[in-house]
Amino acid sequence: MKILEGVRVLDLTNVLSGPFATLHLALLGAEVIKIENPTDGDLARKLGCVPKYNQMLMGTSFLAQNANKKSMTLNLKSQKGKEIFRNLVKTADVVVENFRPDVMTRLGLPYSALREINPKLIYCAISGFGQTGPDALKPAYDQIIQGLSGEMAINGDERLNPLRAGFPVCDTVGGLNAAFAVMAALYHRERTGEGQSIDVALLDSIMPLMGWVVANLLIGGQQPVLMGNDNFTAAPSGTFATKDGYINIAANKQEQWEAVADVLGTPELKTDPRFQERDNRKKNRRFLTPLLEAKLKERSTADWVKELNKHDIPSGAILSLEHALKQEQTQHRDTLKTLHIEGIGEVPLFNLTAKFEKTPGFVELPPPKLSEHTCGLLRELGYSEKEIGAMKQTQVI
Repeated sequence: MKILEGVRVLDLTNVLSGPFATLHLALLGAEVIKIENPTDGDLARKLGCVPKYNQMLMGTSFLAQNANKKSMTLNLKSQKGKEIFRNLVKTADVVVENFRPDVMTRLGLPYSALREINPKLIYCAISGFGQTGPDALKPAYDQIIQGLSGEMAINGDERLNPLRAGFPVCDTVGGLNAAFAVMAALYHRERTGEGQSIDVALLDSIMPLMGWVVANLLIGGQQPVLMGNDNFTAAPSGTFATKDGYINIAANKQEQWEAVADVLGTPELKTDPRFQERDNRKKNRRFLTPLLEAKLKERSTADWVKELNKHDIPSGAILSLEHALKQEQTQHRDTLKTLHIEGIGEVPLFNLTAKFEKTPGFVELPPPKLSEHTCGLLRELGYSEKEIGAMKQTQVI
């Protein structure tokens, strides 16, 4: 049995934050019904680096976030579409949407109306700024939130700042926050029988991830310092040049620093007053780094990783994304699973990365073609073939 077996989720979301949330629910065993517009569905179906797949409405961006789900098309602007959606709500446990806060109200389908149909319904709304407040109705994409959250301002160094993260971190974290919130609401419902609404904002979601930097500012009065690849909590801790590239070393404890000095053959640095204590090392890292790199450049990254890890000093190579995905540890963890997708071929997709002992979650079904499950779900709701045909003619589905 899967953790969320028997839980039905109506997924009204598009692109990333919402689909990433419902992907995790689907990997945990929920029946996730992705409700898409009948014309071309989720915008992500046309986003990706392979034009052929975009034209098939199976873009790489869509493939990445929608395994284990069903696809149903439904024109929610039509009266018939609203009727069908309300009938689905009667059967559902969860609704997730990531529209602007006024959209569901304008459609006549706000949470206040849906809970009248199903009092046990859990309704999760994901938006850039939340459902209320002075910025609630502003448009928001990941990059906008990266800038407004302060996340871009703390990245990079004096040469390159502000700097966005290399992937849509705010959308992704917002999706994880929403999935976590839905799970918590399901747990609450198990104990009380009560449904509830959940308001998730991307702006709120990203800020706690900067907790240490925020604490230094709000509690310690220290403005963020642009440090590039260096770690502000310790030294030596960051990226260093080697004979053939770079290495990450994180000597965050005093004993780890002393071990670094010994392994590199520079024991005298341990008693140098500039480097003897943590805070002094942090202040003098611009002097310490060249001394360490003079030694590190004598050998390859692989040699140093092996030697440093042997002495319990956290270190590692800096891999390309391709190498990272193919490394032995990633394969051992079954991080990716290959599924066959019609018209595309073998496609690697992410499994659930949390490894449950008794209720593991896996990618089992490929991302659905647009409207792949519409007719079956309508039959399940009691609609006849004649009614389904009429809906197709009137573009309800």
